[in-house]
Amino acid sequence: MSVATDPEEQYKLITKGLQEVLNGQIIKDVLEKEKRPVKIYLGTAPTGKPHCGYFVPMIKLAHFLKAGCEVTVLLADLHAYLDNMKAPLEVVQYRAKYYEYVIKAMLRSINVPIDKLRFVVGSEYQLSAQYTMDIFKLSNVVSQNDAKRAGADVVKQVANPLLSGLIYPLMQALDEEHLGVDAQFGGVDQRKIFVLAEENLPSVGYKKRAHLMNPMVPGLGQGGKMSASDPNSKIDIIEDPKVVKKKVNSAYCAPGDIKDNGLLSFVEYVVQPIQELLAEQDGVFKFDIDRPEKYGGPISYTSLDQLKADFASEKLSPVDFKAGVADKINELLAPIKAEFDASPDFQEYQQKGYHQEQPKAEKKTKKVKNKGTRYPGAGKPDGASAPEAEAEAVTAKLEEAKLN
Repeated sequence: MSVATDPEEQYKLITKGLQEVLNGQIIKDVLEKEKRPVKIYLGTAPTGKPHCGYFVPMIKLAHFLKAGCEVTVLLADLHAYLDNMKAPLEVVQYRAKYYEYVIKAMLRSINVPIDKLRFVVGSEYQLSAQYTMDIFKLSNVVSQNDAKRAGADVVKQVANPLLSGLIYPLMQALDEEHLGVDAQFGGVDQRKIFVLAEENLPSVGYKKRAHLMNPMVPGLGQGGKMSASDPNSKIDIIEDPKVVKKKVNSAYCAPGDIKDNGLLSFVEYVVQPIQELLAEQDGVFKFDIDRPEKYGGPISYTSLDQLKADFASEKLSPVDFKAGVADKINELLAPIKAEFDASPDFQEYQQKGYHQEQPKAEKKTKKVKNKGTRYPGAGKPDGASAPEAEAEAVTAKLEEAKLN
């Protein structure tokens, strides 16, 4: 992969495909005036298993490296712990290692050199005295409402939120200073935290950074993003090929609908950008559908716009499109799955990080036989007549319903 050296070309690569850029001038000044590599970091909290949507930030990491940037990946273990206790701290440590293995495997699978990529675990520096003091300082200038609003799209929202959810965005803001970067990169769902950092870091003596935001990849259902916490919305990075086909086949994909279509978005945000990256040329696109001869034979597209047009006009059916998407996803995941199968450490971190406890077997309760009403004394339980007993049962059910 060739590295760009012209500031204009570098900036174009850094911002390529982003949904939004805040304070882009900061990046331009580093490239044009300071004439040094831009320092960017991506933070990821190791909670649920990484899914195919992670290809989108991986593509951007490739763009940053191609632009000569110094890139840091923060494995935010303490953030994962603070996010409504999604996992115990000891389990989060295994998940952080698993995320590192996944990210490296994903980048290798799309031919991105990772020798200049730096991995940092949050707890390595977030427990220092200086960092703790900075949290105290920032908590003196950020209101409870501002902190809550900042984390609304990132931290899990519950009826009775914990204080940890308020600390989370403060730490994410401070990470910019303690990692020594010029810019922070993340999904557009991070926007409120980015704004909190821009508005408040100068109040504690630290400079404002640039912020780069990716679009969110829609999930497999109707509406909503691809999420690690919703197994039906996503395809795991080490998913079995048969499961991939099953999930793709059950995904929402209405005939002619090109707006609310997670599979089509995946082709647009993942498949084509990876092909462009590998070819080092914009506009490259190849999408093959292995359709049986009796249904018209194989189809091949060399234009994303044409694929969209054919789907919109229903010339391309959801069944055929899904078959092509499933094959393309399995093609992308194959080298990652091969790395996983060949690495005992990779497998160990996955098993220990996502070990599912077997539910305890419930004791069988003896069912009371319903003898009906045609036996001696059936109509008079505890001295009550049959209608009275029936009325009492109905009343009890109503009371139970009210309580629930």
